[in-house]
Amino acid sequence: MSVPDRRAQLFRMEEARRQTQRQLDMIDRQIIRRMTAIIPQLKPQRAGHRRLKPADARTFLERYRSNLAAITQERQHEIDALSRKLARQDVAIAALRDRIPPDLLRA
Repeated sequence: MSVPDRRAQLFRMEEARRQTQRQLDMIDRQIIRRMTAIIPQLKPQRAGHRRLKPADARTFLERYRSNLAAITQERQHEIDALSRKLARQDVAIAALRDRIPPDLLRA
């Protein structure tokens, strides 16, 4: 394979890696959006006689963490698959870069 062909292949591989990273980022944003929508439901409802007592932050954090874990678990198989794919793409890109002379990599 000629150097221009390798450079074109490297470009395609890097673009595929960026797309995979975008997919992973999109899942992360979707999880964040769902958690943002759930937050008002996690706040304790105050009874009339407890108005002067501050809300228990530990209870809120426990609810938040358990909901975050549940939502993340729903998407965990996608996250794991995309993470493995990113790792494979990184290895392949590094191997291809090693086969292209550094001075020709930037040209």
